[in-house]
Amino acid sequence: QVQLVESGGGLVQAGGSLRLSCAYSGGILSKYAMAWFRQAPGKERAFVAAISWSGSSTDYEDSVKGRFTIARDSATRTVYLQMNSLKPEDTALYYCAATIGVYYSDSTTSSDDDYDYWGQGTQVTVSS
Repeated sequence: QVQLVESGGGLVQAGGSLRLSCAYSGGILSKYAMAWFRQAPGKERAFVAAISWSGSSTDYEDSVKGRFTIARDSATRTVYLQMNSLKPEDTALYYCAATIGVYYSDSTTSSDDDYDYWGQGTQVTVSS
């Protein structure tokens, strides 16, 4: 059974940093592209960052480029989201997701409809 478990969220002041982790297990998740999405109160879930199964391709939403970094460690079956220079508008519930759909192209996708598995989320709150 495929499982994605996020951790690392919390409360941080603006300008601070957090590192989110997503531990994955089950299936052949080493061949899945992975992504982070977030959902702020009253808003729809939105793409944040993605990484291909090999780690050779990454993609970021424009507002986080230069501040956030996605990485994966296949040995520990973990995907990370390093978040620096955090802003109050980064406050949201952050979700980890996995998809096999882009395996052959070793690419990423920013559409949440393309993702097959989701974690429960970890809350990030940035105070001003």
